Amino acid sequence: MSWFESFVLGLVQGLTEFLPISSSAHLRLTAAFAGWHDPGAAFTAISQIGTEAAVLIYFRKDIARILSAWFRSLTDKAMRSDHDAQVGWLVIVGSIPIGVLGITLKDQIEGPFRDLRLIATTLIVMGIVLGVADRLAARDESGGKHRVVKERKTLKDLGVRDGLIYGFCQAMALVPGVSRSGATISGGLLMGYTREAAARYSFLLAIPAVLASGAYELKDVGQGHVSWGPTIFATLVAFAVGYAVIAWFMKFITTKSFMPFVVYRILLGIVILVLVSTGALSPHAGESGG
Repeated sequence: MSWFESFVLGLVQGLTEFLPISSSAHLRLTAAFAGWHDPGAAFTAISQIGTEAAVLIYFRKDIARILSAWFRSLTDKAMRSDHDAQVGWLVIVGSIPIGVLGITLKDQIEGPFRDLRLIATTLIVMGIVLGVADRLAARDESGGKHRVVKERKTLKDLGVRDGLIYGFCQAMALVPGVSRSGATISGGLLMGYTREAAARYSFLLAIPAVLASGAYELKDVGQGHVSWGPTIFATLVAFAVGYAVIAWFMKFITTKSFMPFVVYRILLGIVILVLVSTGALSPHAGESGG
């Protein structure tokens, strides 16, 4: 991997990680369209550490408060009813599905799941799911003819059941094209949470999963065409760009619909399927390079 490739891929990772359009799919597609080797699951997981560092900084006050309450709840029973302590426990509970499935499906994640036909399909299907979830949220928030405004849930309403459902939604993102934020936000909206609450918990839930995945994949750097220097450079680029994107996205979702992302996902998926079906693009483009 050249330094230019690592810069472009780091830029793509930073731009797409927090948007509900799948960063792993865009890394895969960028390489395929550019004629580069597939950066692979290891590069993807490690570059995500950069964007996750942006989450740690952006939500630093929330994270510090949650960690403080969680650690105190280990020895103080009274603290176990504290909302922040409960969120800490629920992040752990919600991380179990992706941890188990990530290890169980490792070979599939690094192989069959990176087929461009599967990526295109998941882009379209999850785009439709996000669109439906977004419309339901908009209907509750605006009310309408013969319908009153319905109050949606916040993180204070989060329990073990919802935490696990969020976790299984996040685990779906092991397939490139699903999108970690897209799946968890869709799940949250379908369960009746506000856009802001769904996004906030989505980003908090991703922290242990992304950091653990990145650390686990460190052993594979240096194998094949991906080396340490470009990987670290891409991670730093992803961090810088990702911080700007997450700040923008959290403001965007408070007043705007997810429909632009829905349309983009569906159109991109259709374009990929057309290109593959006509032979203009191989469903395994770049894979031979590692």
